[in-house]
Amino acid sequence: MIATSRTLTPAQLRSFREDGYLVLRGLLRPDEVRELLENFMQMHAGGRIPGCFEPKSSEDAQGDILKLYPRMLHPHRVNNVALRYLLDERLEGVLNDLFGEEPLAAQSMLYFKPAGARGQALHQDNFFLKVEPGTCIAAWVALDPADRANGGLEVVPGTHDMDVFCPEEADSTVSFTRDYVPVPEGLEVLPVDLEPGDVLFFNGQLVHGSQPNSTVDRFRRSFICHYVGRSSERMSAWYRPILDFRGDEVTMEENAGGGPCGVEVAGPH
Repeated sequence: MIATSRTLTPAQLRSFREDGYLVLRGLLRPDEVRELLENFMQMHAGGRIPGCFEPKSSEDAQGDILKLYPRMLHPHRVNNVALRYLLDERLEGVLNDLFGEEPLAAQSMLYFKPAGARGQALHQDNFFLKVEPGTCIAAWVALDPADRANGGLEVVPGTHDMDVFCPEEADSTVSFTRDYVPVPEGLEVLPVDLEPGDVLFFNGQLVHGSQPNSTVDRFRRSFICHYVGRSSERMSAWYRPILDFRGDEVTMEENAGGGPCGVEVAGPH
């Protein structure tokens, strides 16, 4: 892949620091979006990948479309295309600016979110990654148009400056995950519409989530990567091995235990 250097402007950095998120439009080219889509749909067609992709049969799914199209966890560990984009130089340049230091790669995921799929309740990423000191940053790559109809992402600006909240139980009829963070008083949920190739970067403390995909024929596929700064000292062991952008493994102390809420799990996010 030919990487294009990209340096954030002072206004972009200020926007990220004030709001907790930043959208870069068209960071990936249309041919690169097609490559990622084709790659992940081929992986889906190939069936179960232990530890990464665990679909159910139509009979076992019992009408739950997400059991036919579950998210892929850490596809970069088994797939070279996913690894290449996780460590893309354009992401590295942006993340270096956002962290103010060398970024390290901790996780990749692929969400299919087909028509009729439930959403994901409002939550904070660092509740799961447990990065200390500091927090993580996500790079959320839209592979389909992501809007309100098909369950595009929603964010709560201002929460990035807050601590990790102890979540409540989510409504399982609209969210496939169990943890829900209510919107703090005085703040509002803001939908973020994205086009294929757009990348949404956001702070690990930022409360965010999505509504169900209410369309009848549209996916909302997204490739999502999580990163930490080089100065981070501890994080959940489930996200290892941690990689630098050369692909070399980086050692970091495990952040063990349940965390401040006592219910955090070092598992899939």
